[in-house]
Amino acid sequence: MQDADKVFLEYVVKALVDNPNDVKIDRTVDEMGVLITLSVNPADMGKIIGRMGNTAKAIRTLLRIIGMKNNARVNLKINEPEGSTRPERPAGSTGSYSTPSAMKTVDQAMEDLKGI
Repeated sequence: MQDADKVFLEYVVKALVDNPNDVKIDRTVDEMGVLITLSVNPADMGKIIGRMGNTAKAIRTLLRIIGMKNNARVNLKINEPEGSTRPERPAGSTGSYSTPSAMKTVDQAMEDLKGI
C-alpha cells in the first residue's frame, strides 16, 4: 500500500485535533524520498507540536518506521499557519516557569528552612 504513511498520519492527527475537518495532508515523492506536508487549524498547532515538540517528534519517528517498512524515506513538514507569531523568549531561556528574579539563592532557601 503506497499511501500507508498518509493514511496513518491522517488517522493520528484527526484524533488529536479539535478541528479534524481543517486537516490537510499533501504527499509528494521525489528522488529524496517522501515528503508529507501537514496543515492544521491554527488553534490546533499546539496539540500537534506538543510540549517542547515531543508530539511532533513522536509522529515523525512513527512515520519513519512506516517508511522503512515500505523501503521509503518519509519526512514530515508541519506548515505554520498564516499570520501566526512565535512568542519571543529572552536570550538563554530554557522555557521554565521560574524567572531569575523569582529564584532564591541557596542562602535564602537555607534561611527559609531554618524557620520550619
